[in-house]
Amino acid sequence: MSLDSLARTAYTEDHEAFRQTVRRFMLDEIAPNQAAWAEAGIVPKSIWPKAGELGLLCPTVPEEYGGLGLDFGYNAIVDEETAYYGGVTTGFSLQSDIVANYLVAHGSEEQKKEWLPKLVSGEVVTAIAMTEPGTGSDLQGMRTTAKKDGNHYVINGSKTYITNGQNADLILVCCKTDTEIQPAYKGISIVLVEANREGFKRGRNLDKIGQDEADTSELFFEDVRVPITNCLGQEGMGFIYLMSELPQERLSIAVSAMASTQRAFDMTVEYTRDRKAFGKPILDFQNSRFVLADIKAKLQVGWAHLDWALARHLRKELTPEEGAAAKLWHTDLQWEVMDKCLQLHGGAGYMNEYPIARMWRGARVTRIFGGTNEIMKELIGRKL
Repeated sequence: MSLDSLARTAYTEDHEAFRQTVRRFMLDEIAPNQAAWAEAGIVPKSIWPKAGELGLLCPTVPEEYGGLGLDFGYNAIVDEETAYYGGVTTGFSLQSDIVANYLVAHGSEEQKKEWLPKLVSGEVVTAIAMTEPGTGSDLQGMRTTAKKDGNHYVINGSKTYITNGQNADLILVCCKTDTEIQPAYKGISIVLVEANREGFKRGRNLDKIGQDEADTSELFFEDVRVPITNCLGQEGMGFIYLMSELPQERLSIAVSAMASTQRAFDMTVEYTRDRKAFGKPILDFQNSRFVLADIKAKLQVGWAHLDWALARHLRKELTPEEGAAAKLWHTDLQWEVMDKCLQLHGGAGYMNEYPIARMWRGARVTRIFGGTNEIMKELIGRKL
């Protein structure tokens, strides 16, 4: 079984041709390094230009800024192949599916020309800093500030759980440029901070349950001065910008979750076919077949729904609550399947040397990041 055997409806022949390039890169450059990078706790920056050279980074960036000017379907293929064949949290999707969009949609001409070609090539790695020690889903409660001093902002505060935090050359920092205005969201702006700015410091590369190779970090800002021209779009519009990009971010999470789920199922079918107990393959026991049959049926539903959501998004019709629903359903399914597949591996499933153990650990966070699944239900419920 592989992703090729699925009857997909969201992609064209050009998409599928691109898939083969991505897969070869994952098999040659990413998958063989999985254990070493997990041990190191970081994906080396040297892999980014290699991905950029093949067009795997930020394919939707317009051609005038060094990109390929393609649709989000190409991003989704990178996400699928990374999850299924790469088995590594590279950080590519954050740059391609999230950060690039903010710059394309809201950046000044100067910002676009300066940064987008470097994002596409992999010369620059980016992060977006929203979460703080005391602020997660409630972004309006953030405490990091950017106060004007002449033609500069002076930024003070701290961020945590930041993806690409150790590798990032450019950070999109969500901060309060107005701490008095009500409602509070009108005081939030997004400011570009280069990692070489005086007063910027990286904290720990955080020790996580899973996704060991992902550099998830604390970031500190102590009187960091940046030009006012580093503000992304209009001052005070940061919260609106964040909300406008969330449907794609959540769809991206759903795409990766679905491919990861398929991989877990395929591996488990193979394992139960080869592993014997009481003189016969585990797959021959009715319970094993029933569990896997139930998963297979849900996978069919999942791919159909994902292709529907992708098609909606490619037509620019995906609503915020539909994006939330995709994230909710596919990450819930991912966790259900990971747990059942681990169980079918028996004691071996609890050993980190088996991929299912690493996948199970890595899957736990998908119901938390991008907005918790409880928040997803709240967003969907508001539109009943």
